Amino acid sequence: MSKVILECKNINKKYKKKDHDHIAADNISFQLKEGECLGVVGESGCGKSTLAKIIMNLEKSDSGEVILNDKCISNIKGKQLRDIYKDIQMVFQDAIGSFNPKITIGKSIEEYVCSLCSLTKEDKEATVDNLLRMVGLPIEMKNRYHHELSGGQCQRAAIARALSSHPKVLICDEVTSALDVSVQAQVIELLIHMKNEFNISYVFITHDLALVSSFCDRVIVMKDGKIVEEGSSTKIINRPKHEYTKLLLNSIF
Repeated sequence: MSKVILECKNINKKYKKKDHDHIAADNISFQLKEGECLGVVGESGCGKSTLAKIIMNLEKSDSGEVILNDKCISNIKGKQLRDIYKDIQMVFQDAIGSFNPKITIGKSIEEYVCSLCSLTKEDKEATVDNLLRMVGLPIEMKNRYHHELSGGQCQRAAIARALSSHPKVLICDEVTSALDVSVQAQVIELLIHMKNEFNISYVFITHDLALVSSFCDRVIVMKDGKIVEEGSSTKIINRPKHEYTKLLLNSIF
């Protein structure tokens, strides 16, 4: 039986609005096993991205715990947090916006490597070259700036950067939504290859149930900060129980 590598326990998050409280996470609990891809599906505003940020310690939950490798990481700070980031990384939807426009792609990846590992200059360069090869980008692209790359190339570079620490868990937040269908397929193929090659576990956040059916092992469906349905991707796609899941499916099939 596969080991549970990531677990969220009773995560709650509420934002104060002018005239009401917005509940982004309402008692969210789930497990992610080694080598598994878990899809998190729902419309914009349902709490998917907030959940991802809480897992990554980019936002604090009001209550609940995030457990990585049997260790609670919810309140970790400083050097301990940097050590945690070696095991868990995130790729954002806006790949272009995630790069510093003043430095090259290669330098951006190198800075990321430097922040997580202690390497010589030669080893850093070799690591960047290897990461670019790994995601199917020519090495010479390390000398380009993000605006000189296509959307798909930039997303590959962002994945390369995230892989620099050899993470056990990769959170992908709408990583294909800004890409056309053919480039989407290429990025998914790359993620599948990385999963098989390095046994990476994924939390794959998307609004696209069709995409989930071809990539994810299990799915949780979120609405208004709650998990309304969960199960294998086959079960969710072919035998949905919740009316909201059925509405999502009807909109694409």
